Amino acid sequence: MEAIIDFFYFIKDNILNPKVLIDWMLSLLGPWVYAGLFFIVFAETGLAIGFFLPGDSLLVVCGLFAAAGKLNVWLMWGLLFVAAVVGDAVGYYSGRKVGPAIFSRPKSRFFNPKHLQKAHAFYEKHGGKTIILARFVPIVRTFAPIVAGAAEMSYRQFVTYNVVGGFAWVTSMLFAGYFLGGLVEQFVRNVFGVEGFLLEDHIDKVVIVVVFLSILPIIFEYIKARREAKAEAAAN
Repeated sequence: MEAIIDFFYFIKDNILNPKVLIDWMLSLLGPWVYAGLFFIVFAETGLAIGFFLPGDSLLVVCGLFAAAGKLNVWLMWGLLFVAAVVGDAVGYYSGRKVGPAIFSRPKSRFFNPKHLQKAHAFYEKHGGKTIILARFVPIVRTFAPIVAGAAEMSYRQFVTYNVVGGFAWVTSMLFAGYFLGGLVEQFVRNVFGVEGFLLEDHIDKVVIVVVFLSILPIIFEYIKARREAKAEAAAN
Protein backbone atom coordinates (compact mmCIF):
# COMPACT_ATOMS: atom_id res chain seq x y z
CA MET A 1 0.00 0.00 0.00
CA GLU A 2 2.82 2.37 0.89
CA ALA A 3 4.49 1.67 -2.46
CA ILE A 4 1.26 2.59 -4.29
CA ILE A 5 0.97 5.85 -2.34
CA ASP A 6 4.61 6.67 -3.12
CA PHE A 7 3.96 5.97 -6.80
CA PHE A 8 1.01 8.37 -6.91
CA TYR A 9 3.05 11.05 -5.15
CA PHE A 10 5.80 10.52 -7.75
CA ILE A 11 3.27 11.00 -10.56
CA LYS A 12 1.82 14.13 -8.92
CA ASP A 13 5.18 15.73 -8.15
CA ASN A 14 6.92 14.84 -11.41
CA ILE A 15 4.71 13.78 -14.33
CA LEU A 16 1.89 16.22 -13.49
CA ASN A 17 4.21 19.10 -12.58
CA PRO A 18 5.08 20.84 -15.87
CA LYS A 19 8.19 22.57 -14.52
CA VAL A 20 9.68 19.36 -13.13
CA LEU A 21 8.66 17.47 -16.25
CA ILE A 22 10.27 19.96 -18.65
CA ASP A 23 13.42 20.27 -16.52
CA TRP A 24 13.69 16.49 -16.47
CA MET A 25 13.27 16.21 -20.24
CA LEU A 26 15.77 19.02 -20.85
CA SER A 27 18.42 17.25 -18.78
CA LEU A 28 17.67 13.80 -20.16
CA LEU A 29 16.72 14.48 -23.80
CA GLY A 30 18.53 17.73 -24.59
CA PRO A 31 17.31 19.03 -27.96
CA TRP A 32 14.93 16.06 -28.17
CA VAL A 33 12.85 17.74 -25.47
CA TYR A 34 10.64 19.05 -28.28
CA ALA A 35 9.80 15.48 -29.26
CA GLY A 36 8.81 14.78 -25.66
CA LEU A 37 6.57 17.84 -25.54
CA PHE A 38 5.05 16.87 -28.90
CA PHE A 39 4.16 13.42 -27.56
CA ILE A 40 2.60 14.78 -24.35
CA VAL A 41 0.32 17.21 -26.21
CA PHE A 42 -0.52 14.52 -28.77
CA ALA A 43 -1.36 11.96 -26.05
CA GLU A 44 -3.39 14.44 -23.99
CA THR A 45 -5.52 15.36 -26.99
CA GLY A 46 -5.60 12.10 -28.95
CA LEU A 47 -5.39 9.13 -26.60
CA ALA A 48 -8.17 8.33 -24.12
CA ILE A 49 -5.62 7.30 -21.48
CA GLY A 50 -3.86 10.68 -21.79
CA PHE A 51 -6.61 12.70 -20.11
CA PHE A 52 -4.59 13.00 -16.87
CA LEU A 53 -1.57 14.62 -18.56
CA PRO A 54 -0.97 18.38 -18.14
CA GLY A 55 -2.31 20.38 -21.06
CA ASP A 56 -3.04 24.06 -20.40
CA SER A 57 -0.46 24.31 -17.64
CA LEU A 58 2.20 22.59 -19.76
CA LEU A 59 1.73 25.07 -22.61
CA VAL A 60 1.86 28.09 -20.29
CA VAL A 61 5.00 26.79 -18.56
CA CYS A 62 6.57 26.08 -21.97
CA GLY A 63 6.01 29.76 -22.72
CA LEU A 64 7.73 30.74 -19.46
CA PHE A 65 10.69 28.50 -20.29
CA ALA A 66 10.89 30.08 -23.76
CA ALA A 67 10.84 33.58 -22.24
CA ALA A 68 13.76 32.49 -20.02
CA GLY A 69 15.69 31.40 -23.13
CA LYS A 70 15.55 27.68 -22.35
CA LEU A 71 13.26 26.72 -25.23
CA ASN A 72 12.57 28.07 -28.72
CA VAL A 73 9.05 29.51 -28.70
CA TRP A 74 8.53 29.41 -32.47
CA LEU A 75 9.71 25.83 -32.84
CA MET A 76 7.41 24.82 -29.97
CA TRP A 77 4.51 26.75 -31.41
CA GLY A 78 4.74 24.91 -34.75
CA LEU A 79 5.33 21.46 -33.28
CA LEU A 80 2.70 21.66 -30.56
CA PHE A 81 0.10 23.04 -32.97
CA VAL A 82 0.70 20.01 -35.21
CA ALA A 83 0.59 17.71 -32.16
CA ALA A 84 -2.77 19.13 -31.08
CA VAL A 85 -4.30 18.80 -34.55
CA VAL A 86 -2.95 15.28 -35.14
CA GLY A 87 -4.03 14.23 -31.66
CA ASP A 88 -7.62 15.30 -32.23
CA ALA A 89 -7.62 13.60 -35.64
CA VAL A 90 -6.51 10.32 -34.05
CA GLY A 91 -9.22 10.70 -31.40
CA TYR A 92 -11.80 11.32 -34.13
CA TYR A 93 -10.82 8.22 -36.11
CA SER A 94 -10.75 6.04 -33.00
CA GLY A 95 -14.30 7.18 -32.19
CA ARG A 96 -15.36 6.64 -35.81
CA LYS A 97 -13.96 3.10 -35.76
CA VAL A 98 -15.38 2.03 -32.42
CA GLY A 99 -18.66 3.90 -32.84
CA PRO A 100 -21.53 3.94 -30.35
CA ALA A 101 -20.25 0.74 -28.72
CA ILE A 102 -17.67 2.80 -26.86
CA PHE A 103 -20.43 4.39 -24.73
CA SER A 104 -21.35 1.00 -23.24
CA ARG A 105 -17.78 0.04 -22.51
CA PRO A 106 -17.35 -0.86 -18.81
CA LYS A 107 -15.21 1.19 -16.46
CA SER A 108 -11.59 0.11 -16.17
CA ARG A 109 -8.32 1.37 -14.76
CA PHE A 110 -7.66 3.49 -17.85
CA PHE A 111 -11.21 4.26 -18.94
CA ASN A 112 -14.04 6.00 -17.13
CA PRO A 113 -17.33 6.19 -19.10
CA LYS A 114 -18.30 9.31 -17.13
CA HIS A 115 -15.59 11.28 -18.96
CA LEU A 116 -17.02 10.19 -22.30
CA GLN A 117 -20.58 10.97 -21.22
CA LYS A 118 -19.52 14.44 -20.10
CA ALA A 119 -17.90 15.06 -23.48
CA HIS A 120 -21.02 13.73 -25.21
CA ALA A 121 -23.26 16.14 -23.27
CA PHE A 122 -20.89 18.95 -24.20
CA TYR A 123 -21.09 17.89 -27.85
CA GLU A 124 -24.90 17.69 -27.78
CA LYS A 125 -25.08 21.22 -26.37
CA HIS A 126 -22.55 22.98 -28.59
CA GLY A 127 -22.47 20.81 -31.74
CA GLY A 128 -19.41 21.15 -33.98
CA LYS A 129 -18.17 24.13 -31.96
CA THR A 130 -17.42 21.62 -29.21
CA ILE A 131 -14.18 20.74 -31.00
CA ILE A 132 -13.03 24.34 -30.51
CA LEU A 133 -14.52 25.00 -27.07
CA ALA A 134 -13.39 21.67 -25.63
CA ARG A 135 -9.76 22.60 -26.26
CA PHE A 136 -10.01 24.83 -23.19
CA VAL A 137 -11.75 22.29 -20.92
CA PRO A 138 -9.60 19.57 -19.30
CA ILE A 139 -10.74 15.94 -19.79
CA VAL A 140 -13.48 17.06 -22.22
CA ARG A 141 -10.60 18.11 -24.50
CA THR A 142 -9.44 14.48 -24.67
CA PHE A 143 -12.82 12.87 -25.31
CA ALA A 144 -14.59 15.45 -27.51
CA PRO A 145 -12.97 14.26 -30.80
CA ILE A 146 -13.78 10.64 -29.89
CA VAL A 147 -17.43 11.63 -29.43
CA ALA A 148 -17.40 13.54 -32.73
CA GLY A 149 -16.12 10.45 -34.51
CA ALA A 150 -18.63 8.16 -32.82
CA ALA A 151 -21.42 10.60 -33.78
CA GLU A 152 -20.22 10.31 -37.40
CA MET A 153 -19.54 14.03 -37.80
CA SER A 154 -18.21 14.62 -41.32
CA TYR A 155 -14.43 14.80 -41.36
CA ARG A 156 -14.49 17.87 -43.61
CA GLN A 157 -16.43 19.73 -40.93
CA PHE A 158 -14.35 18.23 -38.12
CA VAL A 159 -10.98 19.15 -39.59
CA THR A 160 -11.96 22.83 -39.85
CA TYR A 161 -12.93 23.00 -36.18
CA ASN A 162 -9.88 20.92 -35.29
CA VAL A 163 -7.39 23.27 -36.97
CA VAL A 164 -9.07 26.43 -35.62
CA GLY A 165 -9.31 25.00 -32.10
CA GLY A 166 -5.76 23.68 -32.08
CA PHE A 167 -4.40 27.00 -33.29
CA ALA A 168 -6.40 29.03 -30.74
CA TRP A 169 -5.50 26.76 -27.83
CA VAL A 170 -1.77 26.37 -28.44
CA THR A 171 -1.27 30.01 -29.44
CA SER A 172 -3.18 31.51 -26.51
CA MET A 173 -1.67 29.28 -23.83
CA LEU A 174 1.91 29.26 -25.11
CA PHE A 175 2.16 33.00 -25.71
CA ALA A 176 0.30 33.79 -22.48
CA GLY A 177 3.25 32.23 -20.68
CA TYR A 178 5.77 33.84 -23.02
CA PHE A 179 4.49 37.42 -22.83
CA LEU A 180 2.54 37.63 -19.59
CA GLY A 181 5.44 36.15 -17.66
CA GLY A 182 7.58 39.19 -18.40
CA LEU A 183 4.71 41.59 -17.66
CA VAL A 184 4.05 39.97 -14.28
CA GLU A 185 7.74 40.09 -13.38
CA GLN A 186 7.94 43.79 -14.30
CA PHE A 187 4.74 44.53 -12.34
CA VAL A 188 6.02 42.80 -9.18
CA ARG A 189 9.39 44.57 -9.41
CA ASN A 190 7.90 48.02 -10.01
CA VAL A 191 4.91 47.87 -7.68
CA PHE A 192 6.23 45.74 -4.85
CA GLY A 193 9.90 46.60 -5.24
CA VAL A 194 11.00 42.95 -5.37
CA GLU A 195 14.33 43.07 -7.16
CA GLY A 196 15.35 40.05 -9.18
CA PHE A 197 11.85 38.55 -9.12
CA LEU A 198 11.53 35.75 -11.67
CA LEU A 199 8.22 34.05 -12.36
CA GLU A 200 10.19 30.94 -13.24
CA ASP A 201 10.95 30.55 -9.53
CA HIS A 202 7.23 30.48 -8.74
CA ILE A 203 5.95 28.18 -11.45
CA ASP A 204 4.14 26.01 -8.89
CA LYS A 205 1.85 28.98 -8.15
CA VAL A 206 1.43 29.67 -11.87
CA VAL A 207 0.33 26.06 -12.42
CA ILE A 208 -2.26 26.33 -9.64
CA VAL A 209 -3.71 29.50 -11.21
CA VAL A 210 -3.78 27.99 -14.71
CA VAL A 211 -5.39 24.76 -13.51
CA PHE A 212 -8.00 26.75 -11.57
CA LEU A 213 -8.83 28.88 -14.60
CA SER A 214 -9.00 25.83 -16.85
CA ILE A 215 -11.52 24.04 -14.63
CA LEU A 216 -13.74 27.12 -14.20
CA PRO A 217 -15.98 26.04 -17.12
CA ILE A 218 -16.51 22.68 -15.39
CA ILE A 219 -17.36 24.44 -12.11
CA PHE A 220 -19.82 26.74 -13.88
CA GLU A 221 -21.46 23.81 -15.69
CA TYR A 222 -21.74 21.91 -12.39
CA ILE A 223 -23.37 24.87 -10.62
CA LYS A 224 -25.70 25.42 -13.56
CA ALA A 225 -26.69 21.74 -13.62
CA ARG A 226 -27.39 21.80 -9.87
CA ARG A 227 -29.58 24.88 -10.22
CA GLU A 228 -31.49 23.38 -13.14
CA ALA A 229 -32.00 20.14 -11.19
CA LYS A 230 -33.33 22.05 -8.17
CA ALA A 231 -35.63 24.13 -10.36
CA GLU A 232 -36.95 21.00 -12.06
CA ALA A 233 -37.50 19.30 -8.69
CA ALA A 234 -39.34 22.37 -7.38
CA ALA A 235 -41.55 22.49 -10.48
CA ASN A 236 -42.54 18.90 -9.96
